[in-house]
Amino acid sequence: MAGCVVPYIDLESCTRCGVCVDVCPAEAVVMGLAGPEFSDPEACTYCTLCETLCPEGAIACGFVIVWEGDSRRGADGPEGGVC
Repeated sequence: MAGCVVPYIDLESCTRCGVCVDVCPAEAVVMGLAGPEFSDPEACTYCTLCETLCPEGAIACGFVIVWEGDSRRGADGPEGGVC
């Protein structure tokens, strides 16, 4: 979905162990043919458990810093923020 921020999965480093799928409390990550993927990006709560527990460090959760009063901040948070 355009504008959604979900954790980045480096499929080159991923060993397809399935830890990210098992620990996702929102069940937003599934094991696809090429490796883990976000089947429902809007369900991702950005809890960062997948990043923390990935044994290969193949998942990165980027963050957007928005200063108070930043004109780019919308009513629902920063542009391109978490779904």
